[in-house]
Order: sequence, then C-alpha cells, then structure tokens
Amino acid sequence: MAQDLRSLFLLRPEVVFLNHGSFGACPRPVFDDYQHWQRELEAQPVEFLASRTQLLPQARAALATYVGCARDDLVFIPNATTGVSAVARSLPLQEGDEVLCTDHEYGACDRAWQFACQRTGARYVKAQVPLPARTRQEVVDTIWSAVTPRTRVIFISHITSPTAVTFPVEEVIRRARQAGIWTLIDGAHAVGQLPLDLTALDVDFYAGNCHKWLMAPKGTGFLYVRKELQHLVAPPITSWGRPVDAQAPNPFVDEWEWQGTRDIAPFLAVPAAIHFQQEHDWPSVRDRCHELATWVRSALLDLTGTEPLTPDTREWYEQMVAVQLPPCDGVALHERLRREHNVEIPVRTWSGRQVIRVSVQGYVTRADMETLLKVLPRLLSETRTN
Repeated sequence: MAQDLRSLFLLRPEVVFLNHGSFGACPRPVFDDYQHWQRELEAQPVEFLASRTQLLPQARAALATYVGCARDDLVFIPNATTGVSAVARSLPLQEGDEVLCTDHEYGACDRAWQFACQRTGARYVKAQVPLPARTRQEVVDTIWSAVTPRTRVIFISHITSPTAVTFPVEEVIRRARQAGIWTLIDGAHAVGQLPLDLTALDVDFYAGNCHKWLMAPKGTGFLYVRKELQHLVAPPITSWGRPVDAQAPNPFVDEWEWQGTRDIAPFLAVPAAIHFQQEHDWPSVRDRCHELATWVRSALLDLTGTEPLTPDTREWYEQMVAVQLPPCDGVALHERLRREHNVEIPVRTWSGRQVIRVSVQGYVTRADMETLLKVLPRLLSETRTN
C-alpha cells in the first residue's frame, strides 16, 4: 500500500524520504489542482483575483469542516509561523506581563515571541519540560508550575517539532480558560496527523500548517481565532481589506484575505488535499503509519541503547517519533546520511542532546526504515564525539 502511494508523489525515487515533518510532500493530484489554479490566475489575472471573494470562502469552508470550526473563524496564511508572529505582535501586552512557553518550541516561533516581548517589555518565560516523560498529568503540572499572576498568554505546541511529542494541550487550555489566560497553540504538525475539533478544544488562537501532514502545496497554513478575540489580531500587512467602516460585516476575514497581489492558488488547492485523504481512507493510512513508527522507534532504541523519550502509547506520538542518539556530530551524521545513502532525515540538538526524528507518511515503507537501520550503526560509530 505504501509503495502504491509513493507512486502518487513527486519525490525522487532514489531518496529515502523520512523528513516529511519539515516541509511535507504534495501528492500529484493535489499538485495538479494547484497548478490548475495558477493557470487560471495567469489566463485572466484581473478577473481571477476579483473572484477571490467567492473562491477563498469555499476553500476555507472545506478546511473549517476538516479542523472543526466555523468558516469565518479561520483565515489562510502562508504557514503557522506567520500566525504565531501575528498573534505575538497583536496582543496588548504590557511591561511586566509574562508569556509562558516550553523548551520544546519551534525556533522561529520562539523568535517571534522574543521580538514581541522585547518591544512591549513583557517577559518570555520557558517552562522546562524534561524528557523522558512519564505521565501526561506530569507534563501539565510542569507547565502549570511556571504560571504566575503575571501570565497573560500560554504558547505551546500541539506536537513538538524537535522532540515529536504530542502535548496534552486540552488540559492546559482548560486550566488557562479558568484562569483567564489566553492560549495560542502551534499546530504546525497536528493538522493531518491528529483529528481536530477546534471548537471543542476551546482554544483562543490556533496556528496550523496545511503543507505538512495534510499535504497541501507549500505556502498554505491557517490561523484560527476565537470570534470574540478577532478584533485583536492584525495581519502582517495593512492593505485594502482594512475596513474604513468599523461596522464592516467581517473585518477579520477581509483584512487577511485582501493582502494585495499574491498567489492564492495554494489556498484553493487545500480542498483537493482533503479529498485526496478521503479518497485513500486516510484514517487507515495513519494507523499503518503509526504501527511503522512504533516499530522503527523500538528498533532505534535497541540500536542506540538510549531511553525512550515518552511512553509507548498513541497519546504521546502519531506518525513522527524522536529518539535520542549517543554523543555524536549531528551535522556530520545528517549530511552523510543524505550524501552517501540518500536518506533524508533530521538530526538536531535539543537540550544538549542529539535527537533523530523520523517522519512516517503514507508513502514510507518498512524497506525505507531498514535502509536507515542498516547504515546508521556505522555512521554513528564514525561520527561519535567521545
């Protein structure tokens, strides 16, 4: 089945692609739909861009159904980082306020909050969430122990980028709601990996990517904002969508959709990505991917002799797993895997440790994993640092 799916992607056949989590990979039918919209744009640019007020709501409606919210409570953006940055720049923080995150956050989003806090005088506070983790409640309690009377925002990942851990965001959001603290979730890796119901989640702000696990074209993400907070969040560019009349029917959507001249084709192809998953029974594909992720995680732990970062249950990981490596030159290891063996996989430093992260998308086979496991012992030995 995975081999059949592989033929539907544009990936080079010789590459063992175990890094879907970084930028995704777009299936051929979805990419064809994307190019169809680009051709429509070029055939009559004025007419096409004038019709965006009809086309974009249709695409947003499909995405809203997929993630469980009202159509006009989300807007398209290039990526989750754009959404995080917009929220960080928009919220009315003051000197002495605190924004709480964890030490598992994506670096670009860290920088967005650091910039916003430097500008307003707020503090960016990192809760240290140590791994190995034992229980979900322990993670919640660790994050919550860093909350103070000055905490205005809690910003955490749904699935972490460096450590591939699914955080218990539901309980953090519930506590924050009771305490009157805003919540912003970085869902870059969650959309397409986890079933989402943003309305039930009761989150204030949620930034997600569609180009990763949903497999839409590059440059597609979304920002969800609770309706009563939408007036707070401004897009990066003030353009024609900025309402002159304060009583404009939907200023949140208008401001974000009318952003000057830009290619909206990636956004219009999102329904095709959703259809692709429906057509290929994606819940079953995710089940198979999780089984393969579980298998390779166990094999890597045996190979490296390191401790698992989380318990081996589905609430902790879905299609992406991270395993700590023995001390090694991670940069050299990554480059040699790619250059010598055509294995594309990230090796990163987190909390002073080298971590290898494996992404298992529907096109990944057990043979791909066996290639990694075959070459890794020698490369670890040759890149060892002590």
